[in-house]
Amino acid sequence: MVITLFCALGTWQLVRLQWKTNLINQISEGLKSPAIDYSSKIQTNYQRISVNGEYDFEKQIYLYSLNEKGKPGYDVITPFQTKRLENILVNRGWIETVQKNENRINKTTTTKIQGLLLKNVKKNIFKPDNEIENNIWFSINSIDVKKFTGKTFNEHILYLEDENAVTPKPKEITINLPNNHLKYALTWYSISISIFAYFLYFRKKNEIL
Repeated sequence: MVITLFCALGTWQLVRLQWKTNLINQISEGLKSPAIDYSSKIQTNYQRISVNGEYDFEKQIYLYSLNEKGKPGYDVITPFQTKRLENILVNRGWIETVQKNENRINKTTTTKIQGLLLKNVKKNIFKPDNEIENNIWFSINSIDVKKFTGKTFNEHILYLEDENAVTPKPKEITINLPNNHLKYALTWYSISISIFAYFLYFRKKNEIL
């Protein structure tokens, strides 16, 4: 029973390895892709797009997030209406907690932006509910967003690419993701083999006795 469990864990890590490899390849292709004009019909994850339009800072969402050093703050999620009157949420980057609602984080007159499209991740059971009345969010879901903004958005969020932006600081998307699944798989399989070897050894020893 124990051997079966450890073998299953090893196999699961191989499944995760395949998933992570595909994800890294997908990100790599996206980072190399030229920017194409935005359309709400685009469903490709990590597709680089460019779009003209206008931000709606009045309905800005503050999504609780940790930066790369583990410091708590917010991802600034700003509604953006395109020239074609399509709505899209833009993750403009990370700010410190004390910068929430400061005017200086919205000092941009840019009407043409570029970034990568990422499908919104659904809320897991460990995240608390959004505090919409305080504009503190822990996940992005269509029902709460519609209630807060009065608008409908698709399931993809545009992650802004802007080398000149400092506050908010755009999130850097890279292929440098932790990928230790093969090592974990080998560890679980090695444990299974060791247990099986000990089992055979003691069974043979008991037969001799």
